[in-house]
Amino acid sequence: MLEVKNKDIRTALNNVFAEMLKKGAVDAILVPVETPTGTNVVQTLVKNADKLVGVDPNALAPVMPVNSAKIISEMTRLGASKKKIAVVLKPCEIRALVELSKLKQANLENIVVIGVDCFGTYYVKDYAEMASKGKSPTAEVLKSFKEGKEDTRIACRVCEYFVPENADITIGLIGTDAERGILISGNTEEGKKILEKTGIKSDELKRDDAVSKLASARIKKRDELFEKTQKEVSGWDNLVSVFSTCIGCHNCMTVCPICYCKECFFESPTFEEEADSFLRRAGKRGLMRMPADTLLFHLTRMNHMCLSCVGCGMCEQACPSSIPLTKIFRTVGHNAQKIFDYVPGRSKDEKPPLTTFKEDELKGVGEE
Repeated sequence: MLEVKNKDIRTALNNVFAEMLKKGAVDAILVPVETPTGTNVVQTLVKNADKLVGVDPNALAPVMPVNSAKIISEMTRLGASKKKIAVVLKPCEIRALVELSKLKQANLENIVVIGVDCFGTYYVKDYAEMASKGKSPTAEVLKSFKEGKEDTRIACRVCEYFVPENADITIGLIGTDAERGILISGNTEEGKKILEKTGIKSDELKRDDAVSKLASARIKKRDELFEKTQKEVSGWDNLVSVFSTCIGCHNCMTVCPICYCKECFFESPTFEEEADSFLRRAGKRGLMRMPADTLLFHLTRMNHMCLSCVGCGMCEQACPSSIPLTKIFRTVGHNAQKIFDYVPGRSKDEKPPLTTFKEDELKGVGEE
């Protein structure tokens, strides 16, 4: 148990990160750091422990402007790091990173994953508004969580994976009085060695009851959302209506950690048409929605990545038209994943369904 003084969890964690660098347990740490305005955070790669004092990282910041799995993918896609890098991630970021590693889009060699329990995150604009009014979003989310209230993003309110899986080191907050002490556990041999070198004793995380209770509540909310969503989007007319405000900006694709194609079909010359082509298409029915092919874009993207969707909600947060993408993609993703008994990010060794063939799967769909 790491002692927390004056209810200052942030400083307690930052001291741990600084010690990891000072004692050479890791060569660098990727950690969320508040912007100068204090209204957002950006992942920052820190090599010098003294710099941590200057930037004052906030690993508990309840906001996620980007799924950090994309950042680690950019860092390691061309090859593994030669130095040991610790990365501080939320559970959905770890799950996305695991999926990217299985899809050969990230290399986890020399990457030490430090997973932090997640109380949920606010939308970027809500976090900024809260901070600009002098409130501490971190304190607010902790207070709401204690009171059993959840005013975070919809993706977080229905997320049953709020504790880290596949992390080398876990920072445990749920099921503890985090303002007095934090549980730190080494889950792998590498994680235990780093903690030992840092001078921290690894604790066993004993909080099954608290985690199980919260997971049950989240799953109930999730299933209610799925049922409601299926009714809202069932049928062609409903589907068209839901996506009717799409402006074709492709923001959802850009921020999605699972959409990794270097050459996207929807940004290829296939969709570069001359005016006469649009006129011919409009002539078939007398009118044509512009920009064109927005529904085709969403359905194709859904088909492409639903089996690896971790439900992080980045797509909806980035949508300028406020299309409820989170509940749609989570509903479709959950149903597709259930068919294959596949949970994205559950295991580093479990292969994505479409990369394997099993003779006994999908018998109810095809021939016996």
